[in-house]
Amino acid sequence: MNLPLAASSGERQSSPRPWVLPSRALTLYYGCPEMPRLSHYFLPRLLFAEKRILYLVGANQISPLLLARFARERGVDPSNVNSLLRVARAFTCFQLTELVRRVPKTLERFSVDVLIVTAIPDLYFDEDVRDREARASFEHALEGLGNLAPLSLSIAVFSDATSFKTKRRDFFQRLHNQAEHVVKVESTPDNKLSFTREKHTPLLPA
Repeated sequence: MNLPLAASSGERQSSPRPWVLPSRALTLYYGCPEMPRLSHYFLPRLLFAEKRILYLVGANQISPLLLARFARERGVDPSNVNSLLRVARAFTCFQLTELVRRVPKTLERFSVDVLIVTAIPDLYFDEDVRDREARASFEHALEGLGNLAPLSLSIAVFSDATSFKTKRRDFFQRLHNQAEHVVKVESTPDNKLSFTREKHTPLLPA
């Protein structure tokens, strides 16, 4: 994936600072198959600012080699990265839901500024999971994300849901509706990325 950015066109507004996560809000990023990998590229700025990050990884989609490269490029000791980043992996939708619901308990042991989650609702499209159980688990995950709103976290969800052909596509719309901010990421013909802000909900004064 090349990282130079291309300006978005059309009626929707291009994101002016695409690599900066909105504060105290739930932001949904979607639009291209590389979304899980793309989530890594938000980390350098956060780690350089010494933000503490909880990374909930759906389907084990995280690259330690890429994280190590970011540290080397900035002359940062990898041990410092490890002290700022906590990673929890989920291999099923039920595990991911449980990780989301446990975030408040996790915060009692590890103070966090940013929560990153990948594969919501992608992991809930698993055809080996019955529709009823998948829907119930997804509803609990949405409820868990909603319960984090009073904690003033910056929450970023990275989803490749629009690449799937599934009867559960309404899951993505539910997440889209709940998010305060929605950014669509697309590859341009010249192999760059465009970030288009589809939804922006101004925060109420604290």
